[in-house]
Amino acid sequence: MYKVVIIDDEPIIVEGLTRLVPWGKYHCTVAACAYNGKEGMETIRREKPDMLFSDIAMPGLDGLQMIAALKVEFPDMQICILTGYRDFDYCQQAIRLGVSRFLLKPSNMKELEEAVEAMAKNLSRNRTETEEVLPEENMAGSFIVKNALQYMEEHYQEKISLSLVAEKTYVSQWHLSKLLNKQEGKNFSEILSQIRIAHARELLKNPEYRIADVAEMVGFLDVAHFSRVFKKIEGISANEYRNTRI
Repeated sequence: MYKVVIIDDEPIIVEGLTRLVPWGKYHCTVAACAYNGKEGMETIRREKPDMLFSDIAMPGLDGLQMIAALKVEFPDMQICILTGYRDFDYCQQAIRLGVSRFLLKPSNMKELEEAVEAMAKNLSRNRTETEEVLPEENMAGSFIVKNALQYMEEHYQEKISLSLVAEKTYVSQWHLSKLLNKQEGKNFSEILSQIRIAHARELLKNPEYRIADVAEMVGFLDVAHFSRVFKKIEGISANEYRNTRI
C-alpha cells in the first residue's frame, strides 16, 4: 500500500479528502494528516509518505520552497497541490520543481481520482526502474541553494547558522550542507565568510570606520576572528588591504 499524507489548514478539506477519496482502489492508505506547514513537514519526515496532497498557501509557509525541499529529501514522493492560488507562473514553477499535479480548489472527485491514479502509476513505475536519482543536480536542489544564498546575503550581518538557514529553506542541515558543497564547492562557513568579507572590503573604503567597526558591521563577534578570516581569504590583513588596495 502507498502511504498518503494530507496537509491543509482547512479541517473540512482534510476530512473530505480522507473520507471521500476511494484510496484503497488505488492501493493507497492515508497515514497521517496535518493542519499547517510546520506540522506538515514534521509529519512528512516522520511518515515518509509515497504521496502527498497539500495546500501551499498556508500561513507562515513558502509553498515553492517547501516543494523544492520535499523533492530534495524525497525525490520519489508524488506531490499533488490543492490550492485556490490562481497564478499560472506559480503553477508552472511548482511543476518544474517536481509537482505531479496542481489542482485548483474546489476540485471535483473526478480530478482527485485522476490525480491519485496517475501518481500511483508513477510510483509503480519508479519502483520497477533502477534509475539512479541525484536530487542535488535537479531544479529543486538548485532552487534550495539559490534561496539559501539569498538568505545568507540578506542576513550576513546577523548571527546565522547552518541550522537556521536549513530551517528557512525547509530542508535538513545534512541536505543543505550536501547541496552547498555539491553546487558551490564550499561548505556553509566558507560561503558565509566570503559573503561577509566581500561586504567588509566595501566598508573598508570608508576611512571613518575602524577595523573593529567593520568587523561588527559584517557579523563577526570579535575583531580577532574577523582579522584571521580576512587574511585567510584576501592574503593580507584588513589594515594592509585598506592601505594598499584602496
